Amino acid sequence: MGQLKRMMSKDGSIRALFIDGKDIVNRAIEIHGTSPTATAAIGRTLLAASMMGTYMPEPENLLTLRFVGDGSAGNIVVTADSFGNVKGFIQNPAADLPLRVSDGKLDVGGIVGKGSLYVLRDTGAAEPYIGITPLVSGEIAEDIASYYATSEQIPTVCALGVLVDVDYTCKQAGGVLIQLLPFADDQTVNVLEENVKNAASVTDLLQHGGIDALINAFMKGIEYDIFDELEVLYHCDCSKERTDRALLSLDEKAREELLDDENIEMNCQFCEKKYVYTREELKKLYEQP
Repeated sequence: MGQLKRMMSKDGSIRALFIDGKDIVNRAIEIHGTSPTATAAIGRTLLAASMMGTYMPEPENLLTLRFVGDGSAGNIVVTADSFGNVKGFIQNPAADLPLRVSDGKLDVGGIVGKGSLYVLRDTGAAEPYIGITPLVSGEIAEDIASYYATSEQIPTVCALGVLVDVDYTCKQAGGVLIQLLPFADDQTVNVLEENVKNAASVTDLLQHGGIDALINAFMKGIEYDIFDELEVLYHCDCSKERTDRALLSLDEKAREELLDDENIEMNCQFCEKKYVYTREELKKLYEQP
């Protein structure tokens, strides 16, 4: 179970979110069997979406991040609810590259490649809001910050980290999302800028002090109030009922093609759960009024 804390500076200059999401990333590894670099890619996206999802105003609202790049990872899709719970998939979970020569880190930008970030907000309206920005680096955090600056004109600090252990499990994972509010105090902004410049990596901070070490590093010298502490999960809400609805939405030709087979199997991309229908079960489903 992950931990997410939301806060605001006492002077109303910034709002900030911090997440410790190691358990979320390990659940994604368990489901998708990701390589180390793919783990970092989907892990960072899960962490970002979890924090961003908590900005959705209503409990039933959903936020989806979709990274569409030309790298070997293919599409990365993650959906979050307003409580910070997430689910996701990476099109090629085996995508991997050697460590970057420059710093010895996982080459997430290499497997994501060039392309676009799509941010979808489903608030129950006839059409969801969709924001689209070009990928800056494919490293996820920089792309999230660029999205907010470009699409929503909100100056944003985003830092994400996923540390993969020698056994390919996630050793540490977490993130920071800090945004300037209108009429932010210059002194608070200057302190924040210094904190960002001097902060150790997200995973190093988590290793040495958990989520509180993250908060202390990025909020040093800034008075703040914590207004929310959430337990967040990798949670897939797929069900037989939803699969039924998907099958019922097919046109007549597609239904007839499915009935040619003895059995059909529907797989959930987010949790790999399988739903098997016999021909007789399909007939009964399609005979419903």
